Amino acid sequence: MDSLLVLKDIMVYNVLELTFKVISSHYMDNKPVKGEYVEVLLRSSKTVFSTKDVALLWGEEKEQTISGRLYKYVKAGKLVKVRRGIYAKDKNYNRFELATRIYTPSYISFETVLTRAGVNFQYYGNIFVATYVTREIEADGQKISFVRMKDYVLSNTAGIEHADGIATATKERAFLDRIYISKDYHFDNLDVLDWDKVFEILPIYHNKRMGKKVTMYFEHYKSNQSNKTENV
Repeated sequence: MDSLLVLKDIMVYNVLELTFKVISSHYMDNKPVKGEYVEVLLRSSKTVFSTKDVALLWGEEKEQTISGRLYKYVKAGKLVKVRRGIYAKDKNYNRFELATRIYTPSYISFETVLTRAGVNFQYYGNIFVATYVTREIEADGQKISFVRMKDYVLSNTAGIEHADGIATATKERAFLDRIYISKDYHFDNLDVLDWDKVFEILPIYHNKRMGKKVTMYFEHYKSNQSNKTENV
């Protein structure tokens, strides 16, 4: 099973690498002319750019050339430098977009999604992101908590939604992500979950302990539902 998962990961990354090369080739053939570089960024739907994003949009391979141009635009007030290697059109950039551009692949998950969906009631100022490293940083006053996921989980798109250039877990995926990371965790409200979707996503984790834990939460949910019906 482990060897099959490793092989699957290699295949996924090979596809991603090939896609990147195809996209890069497309942009290399459509390089902006002098004077158009900053306009290309400003016309983009993105509010935040990594240097890799800029390289693609400009069709430019030389890091020194990219860094030099970006430095000039920041100095002239045409762009904002958020942190090393990350730039924004202005101060009104999308902070979720920032959080998913620092490490890629990544997606918004855990408490950030669970609180917004009403599964948890406690507010967190941090933005929680699933990616390939565990790290806490502060960027432009925003605290971001990165949580490491196994490659075969991170590369699986089940329960991941994409909108406005931001990858975000559904409440069901975020619920499972938290169980995957935490052995014991208290959820405030399980009623809002679509349990069919929970069990549909569950197999991507390849985790027996987690399966038993999810079943326990589901039994607790059903018990509460029965009590509510009896009290009506």
